[in-house]
Amino acid sequence: MLLTADDLVNPCIEGVILFHETLYQKADDGRPFKSKGSVLGIKVDKGVVLLAETNGETTTQGLDGLSEHCAQYKKDGADFAKWRCVLKIGEHTPSALAIMENASVLVLYASICQKNGIVPIVEPEILPDGDHDLKRFKYVTEKVLAAVYNALSDHHVYLEVTLLKPNMVTPGHACTQKFSNEEIAMATVTVLRLTVPPDVPGVTFLSGRQSEEESSINLNAINKALQASALKAWGEKKENLKTAQEQYIKRALASLVKESITQVVRLELQPVNLSSSLTMPTKQK
Repeated sequence: MLLTADDLVNPCIEGVILFHETLYQKADDGRPFKSKGSVLGIKVDKGVVLLAETNGETTTQGLDGLSEHCAQYKKDGADFAKWRCVLKIGEHTPSALAIMENASVLVLYASICQKNGIVPIVEPEILPDGDHDLKRFKYVTEKVLAAVYNALSDHHVYLEVTLLKPNMVTPGHACTQKFSNEEIAMATVTVLRLTVPPDVPGVTFLSGRQSEEESSINLNAINKALQASALKAWGEKKENLKTAQEQYIKRALASLVKESITQVVRLELQPVNLSSSLTMPTKQK
């Protein structure tokens, strides 16, 4: 439904992340999903598993065979990939072990992708579950991103050919204290300024389970906001296809022109053009 919408939406969507099966599927009219025109990405992790010796913390699996899979995905038209690691905030979490384990996994994933000509999206998600306030979330996000970029640098991953997909710095969902959009944006920008090297060409935010309206205001058209209302209108019924596509285009265009505090974020962080970021540099000997 989304990938066969009117071409009016094309300027709003530069990249599309597909699952393995979706990369090889076709629409009812026979067109492959990868023929829409956007730069194609692929989800390559296989989900989270419990991390031993921790209080219910996790790491992400899927490194076995990843190099072979990436080589095939590249041949089949994928130019970037995503891998999600998950950390949670609690009284004693995230632990140092969980932070370092997930940073190490992200490094291995990114290195494998780049060796196969694929741009890795680095996604260390910190869940918004809990009653922590904005200050606590800011502290944890800064600590996690610092560990990730230290590890990427130590292992000589080309930061110029990566993207970051972080959570926005928000209070926990159970936090009773309210924070303004401006405070959330400032906390987010401050963390990124302190931890993300200038070599990183772009940041694509997670929605963090925010509402569509809140996501559009805070993130300025992240992918979650574009999809949710359209998928609800569609309901997997062919008779709803036109209405759903109209809703999808409406959300995309609204996000493209909406003025919000996220304009501050866009000014502080260099936007990325995926199509110009796919050439791997030659390593100096």
